[in-house]
Amino acid sequence: MLTSTPLFSAMDHHHHHQVREGELRVLLPTAPMPRVDGATTFFPAQLASPADHPQLDLSLSIRIGPPPAPGPAPMAPMPTPPAPAPLAAGQKKRAADNDSDDVLALKQQAAEQARLASAERAYAERVMELARRELELAEREFARARAIWERARGEVHKVERMKEVAAARRISAAALEITCHACMQRFH
Repeated sequence: MLTSTPLFSAMDHHHHHQVREGELRVLLPTAPMPRVDGATTFFPAQLASPADHPQLDLSLSIRIGPPPAPGPAPMAPMPTPPAPAPLAAGQKKRAADNDSDDVLALKQQAAEQARLASAERAYAERVMELARRELELAEREFARARAIWERARGEVHKVERMKEVAAARRISAAALEITCHACMQRFH
């Protein structure tokens, strides 16, 4: 039967501490670096990449107790944004000035956009007015051309009737002449 000795009780205490922690991590060796005053300071040694030494696996861990059940990776809590520190009076004034500058810039931008919209509207109205005038002018030109065409068509009909009348007169004059030569006694 074993009795508790100081060494075993220290190991037992250490074992309970590890069980509570759940994990023991192995730290990398450190290399001593001499200081100017002669004392020695320890700094972590330069890490070699696993590609340089494939036989070294430096990510070791020792667990005491049953292995953890595989499950989804624990979600890290969302960091809350830091609470805004109380602003000093000068900072508040600068923030207010910045806000008023921003408001002024927004007002100027809105006024500029309104001015541009007004100018575009005026330009569109001017273009519509010019288009309306051109349409009216085209309608007048079309009406004038139609009137000229109607007059020309009337003149053509008149000329055709005159030709028909002239042709009829020639025919009747020729008939008179023929008749007159045939029977001279009748018309003389």
